[in-house]
Amino acid sequence: MNPRADAQFFGKRIVIFGCGYVGSEVARQALEWGLRVTALTRNEAKALELRAAGIETFVADLASDSWHEHIAGAPEFALDCVSSGGDGLDGYRRSYLDGMKSILAWARQRGSIGSLVYTSSTSVYPQGGGIHVDESAPTAGASDRGQILLEAEAALRDSVGACARWFVLRLAGIYGPGRHALLEKIRTGVIPGRGEHRLNLAHRDDICAAVWRALGAPASIRNEIFNVADDTAARKDEVANWLAARLGIAPPRFTESAVAGRRPVTPDRIIANGKLRAVLGWQPRYPTFREGYENILSR
Repeated sequence: MNPRADAQFFGKRIVIFGCGYVGSEVARQALEWGLRVTALTRNEAKALELRAAGIETFVADLASDSWHEHIAGAPEFALDCVSSGGDGLDGYRRSYLDGMKSILAWARQRGSIGSLVYTSSTSVYPQGGGIHVDESAPTAGASDRGQILLEAEAALRDSVGACARWFVLRLAGIYGPGRHALLEKIRTGVIPGRGEHRLNLAHRDDICAAVWRALGAPASIRNEIFNVADDTAARKDEVANWLAARLGIAPPRFTESAVAGRRPVTPDRIIANGKLRAVLGWQPRYPTFREGYENILSR
């Protein structure tokens, strides 16, 4: 699907809540494709950048109701793609769960959303042991952060009168242009975690494509959960050694444990993207880490 050539998008309105790394790129594409774009961010610098691009932008805490009267309701499309914003679990809860509740309250009061996409995370899955994990996998036993994301998903799933349909996109590890955390760790020579654990990744551009696939899905497809990950969950040491070779430096060592005070080591599993492919016809532009990082390193 090419939204640029699709009449269902042109001239319609999209509201983007949390216009960060992914949201800003969706906003840029939406503007290019002829949609009317409204963005909400808590970042003043980001707001200036978005306004300079011609995007109507408001600065507010999503979890509050201070923005409700400023943003018109009943948009055809909406995207909730907030980030945690720091402050530990309290910040996580405020951004994801309280933010979702605020969006739903706004939509019920100001006018129902047509199609709403919420970007959750594959961290809702507790499974390890190298197994394949699809959307039917149990989420009991999720981490504290994962549980908050599940509560936000449940608030959306159980909402009445807020949107005609919804989609939850559970994102694997996000990377792409300007987001080089793994490269920076490799340059230090030390990476937290276990090298034999698989790394599930999703390139920013493939995430954006999944958002558009969901928003533009036929009316018969509604209220679905999809994993968004590339086609190959490679071992972390394979990824790290390949990147080190491309950078011309020695392979890093793994600590075998998480950094003190940070979230636990991600379990070893393979996130399956088959449902997203089968139902929405999504195909990743960057099917493995190699294509994605070649694109980054060649810039």
